[in-house]
Amino acid sequence: MKLFISGIGTEIGKTVCSAVLVQHFKADYWKPVQSGDLHYTDSHKIAAWTDHSICHPETYRLQLAASPHQSARAENIQINLDNFQLPETDRSLIVEGAGGLMVPLSDNRFIIDLIDLLNLPTALVVRNFLGCINHSLLSIMALQQRNINLKYLILNGDFPEDTERVICSFIEKETEIIRIPEIENPDKESIKAAAKQLTVTKLR
Repeated sequence: MKLFISGIGTEIGKTVCSAVLVQHFKADYWKPVQSGDLHYTDSHKIAAWTDHSICHPETYRLQLAASPHQSARAENIQINLDNFQLPETDRSLIVEGAGGLMVPLSDNRFIIDLIDLLNLPTALVVRNFLGCINHSLLSIMALQQRNINLKYLILNGDFPEDTERVICSFIEKETEIIRIPEIENPDKESIKAAAKQLTVTKLR
């Protein structure tokens, strides 16, 4: 299984959710673009939080903690989609994007274009906050318009019933739902516990 993890925005727990999936599926991990935090990257977190994980090197490692197109420009680098190649592995692979679907890699290429290029089914991470319904529905619509397979909707943390119902009403019947509990201080034990309890369901 190869799966691209995206989200409805930044700081909604994509890396924590990726770690749970890496642990659950005994998968490798790949972060194509790392912007900032090079001293403690998302790959470092996955390695610290999971057992026996293999983290493949990033295609782009950028120093500035900003949108990839801005970080690249600060270093006189042009991010080129042709430079991205899926790592070779016999195991499952979790690929984590940067921010949401429309985060720019350059002035005219976005994370959603990278997903399209890699031709991977996608998991969309959703977190509850004021405005998350709008962000979620727009993200789901964007994937549908590009005919990208939304394999999983990941509900990260607790949701009001009304919020969850509206968001889930927009997904196709083939899309499965993964619920990941609130993990305030991720570490190896909490990630393993969440991975062990992970369930995949459908609405209908």
